[in-house]
Amino acid sequence: KKTRRKFTAAFKAKVALEALKERETLAALSARFEVHANQISLWKQEFIANSEVVFAGTEGKEKEEPVNLEALYAKIGQLEMERDFLKKSLKKSGL
Repeated sequence: KKTRRKFTAAFKAKVALEALKERETLAALSARFEVHANQISLWKQEFIANSEVVFAGTEGKEKEEPVNLEALYAKIGQLEMERDFLKKSLKKSGL
């Protein structure tokens, strides 16, 4: 029993872009990428239909929360102290 092949989004985009270029026939693309021509046509249609998302920019997206630098600096200080403690304990044990 054969299992279904799963294609990554990057692979689908690559195939769809090649189909959009129309430098090769669907049959040639199908042979090159080992995907059925109907599947390539579907990916091409889906790529065209969703292409506006690329140019949507930040419309409708939530803004990122500001980073709390004080908390990050405190964590860095804590980690540096732990590292220094471990270095000293390793030197004392002779390792």
